[in-house]
Order: sequence, then structure tokens, then C-alpha cells
Amino acid sequence: MSTFASNNPVFSKDTFTRFDHAYSASPSTVMTVQGTAGKTFLLLAILSATAALAWNATLSNQMQTGALMLAAIGGLVVGLVTSFKPTFAPWTAPVYAALEGVFLGALSCVIENRLGAQFHGIAIQAVALTGGTLFFMLFLYTTGIVKVTEKLKTGIIAAIGAVLVVKLIFYVMLMFGNAGGQVLFVGTPLGILFSLVVVGVAAFSLLLDFDFIDQGARAEAPKYMEWYGAFGLMVTLIWLYLEILRLLMKLQDRR
Repeated sequence: MSTFASNNPVFSKDTFTRFDHAYSASPSTVMTVQGTAGKTFLLLAILSATAALAWNATLSNQMQTGALMLAAIGGLVVGLVTSFKPTFAPWTAPVYAALEGVFLGALSCVIENRLGAQFHGIAIQAVALTGGTLFFMLFLYTTGIVKVTEKLKTGIIAAIGAVLVVKLIFYVMLMFGNAGGQVLFVGTPLGILFSLVVVGVAAFSLLLDFDFIDQGARAEAPKYMEWYGAFGLMVTLIWLYLEILRLLMKLQDRR
């Protein structure tokens, strides 16, 4: 497996190998870890701003479910475009962050305010846990406590594949009216255990994203790859937030 392989579909093994390096190795023209970190925080700021606006709009009934779905679909389309065209990342990554912010803000508001009093405060808990997980995994990576080896990469990629297959099987069961298909998606012991596993896999995926960005900086990739690296990290963080939110819902539902 290539050094640049990642579980994140945004990061393919050929992302850096196709560059001819016919440019100056100046910090102003090539990808750096610091530059990627700065753009990641900018994307997070955009996401947070649109999430706050969507939350308030949903709370005051100015945003309907249709708008939430449009934001989700729009984010998916822009994300796919960015994945296939990394050169578009400086323009599409901020749009992706804005659309996902609308989706997450509206969704979180609906969960907190319309699905029952037991979910009050769940969004801020999910945000705090996501942020804490991000910095904890960054600490593990930067200190070398956990090394991103080829074996670790293979294991996490296999785990992600297994999670997707299991989810697909249970979704199909639900589609065909099999009541057993809901066991993973409600607050059953098995459902909670499954969510814990998925959250763990998403958390370890951050390590691979850090490594990918680090390797991109070492490969002196073009400057626009900072946006692409920040975008890829955002994809994983959004996934992690949603899985933590789902886990908290299951835990609250059992009370």
C-alpha cells in the first residue's frame, strides 16, 4: 500500500505521486502543515458560522426540512467535485464547509428541540467530544505514541469497509420490513456497542489524515493542496461528529 494511502476517500494514493515538482520549494508555493492547519481552522469557522445561522433559522421555523436536505445533497455534490478535482479545492472547500454547516446546524437543532426533552444539550456535548477527540488524536500523532504504520492503515481501512457493509445489510433489512434491522440504530446494547466501534474507527481515521497531510508537505505538493488537505480533514471531522451525535442519542434514549 502506498505511503499516501488513506481511509478517507478524499485522499487517494495517487494524489501526490502525479506532481512533477517543477516548482520552487518555497513555503509560498508548496503545501505546508502550518498552512493546512490554518485553512482547516478557516473552514471550521465557516462551518460554525453557517451552523449557527441554520440553528437559529430552524428554531424560529424559518428553515424547513427541505432546506436541510438540499444542504446535505449540495454538500455531497460539492464534496465529490472536490474529491475528483483537487485543483478546485480553494473555491469548493469553503462552499462545502458552508453547506455542511447548514446541514449540521439544522439537524442538531431538530434533534435537540423537536425529538424530546432527553436530547436537550446533546449538540454541545457532541461538539465538545469531537473537538476533544481531534486534539487527543493529534497529541497521539505528534508525540509518536501511535505510529501510522502500513499495518495500522490497512486495519482501519478494513474496519471502515466492515462498518459500511454492516450498515448496508441492516439498512436493507429495514427496507424489506425486517424489524431486526433497527437493532443497530436504536439504544439497544448492540446498537450502542456498534456506535462505540464506529466512533473509534472515525477517531483513528484522523491519524491517517494527519499523516496524509504531513506526507503531502514532505512531498512539496502545490499550494492548493493545503485546501484539499483541510477539506479531507473536514470530511472526517463531520463524520466523527455525526457518529458521536448518534451515540449520544442512543445513550439518552435508554434513560
